[in-house]
Amino acid sequence: MKNLVKQMFTKEDLTAIASAICEAEKTTAGEIRVSIRQKRKWREKKRTIEEIARQEFHVLGMTKTKDRTGILIFLLLEDKNFFILADDGIHTKVKDGSWDKIAREMSDHFLQKNFQLGILHGIKSVAAELAKYFPRKYDDTNELPNDVRVR
Repeated sequence: MKNLVKQMFTKEDLTAIASAICEAEKTTAGEIRVSIRQKRKWREKKRTIEEIARQEFHVLGMTKTKDRTGILIFLLLEDKNFFILADDGIHTKVKDGSWDKIAREMSDHFLQKNFQLGILHGIKSVAAELAKYFPRKYDDTNELPNDVRVR
């Protein structure tokens, strides 16, 4: 089986994504993570993309942020699918449908095979939405790593 992650993303792409997360978090108290997986695990065959993203969210410790302001952009490459998942603190303020709009815009890039640009657009758009409701605080700390998780 081909390694889709290496086909679709260079090391430089992953570094650029991590840098974009770092820059985006300068505008918001939100914590953004990107996780890219090659394929489902055998035991996940019957699970939805949302269920798998929720599991990844927990594995990454994203429910442990101070104000529950974590947001995950999760890609499942073999399925050609992705999901944007926000923690409970975000849902109290951000309108339903906000993530769907961002996902549609990301999909447009993905359909053009611009995977890095799609993710970068998603990060920037997510940060802009979060900054409206969760601006960066004077005592804000980076609670989660900015690197891209690749499995």
